[in-house]
Amino acid sequence: MSSPVSAVQGDGPSERVGPVLQSGAAADAVIAAIAELNPGVELVDRGAYVRVLVANRCVVTRAAIELRTKRPFHLPRDLEAIMSSFKGRFRVTADEASWELVSR
Repeated sequence: MSSPVSAVQGDGPSERVGPVLQSGAAADAVIAAIAELNPGVELVDRGAYVRVLVANRCVVTRAAIELRTKRPFHLPRDLEAIMSSFKGRFRVTADEASWELVSR
């Protein structure tokens, strides 16, 4: 991984965004892809789910996930199947998903 990933106890500062993923192999692949594509990823591991937090904007690509799964990963379907919740404005295409900080 090119970006450091740290485990944190709390949910992090309010300027962080990202998905909440049900724990499992697919989530591990998505988390690894997010860590590669985004600097300063923080994880809050709650056992059954993992909250992924990135400052301001979090992005993941289908290609980065498929490098880890070694099989097709269909956006948005496969991501939404494991994403319990999220923080930020969520946008998804067939090739990329992103969560962005919403200005107040």
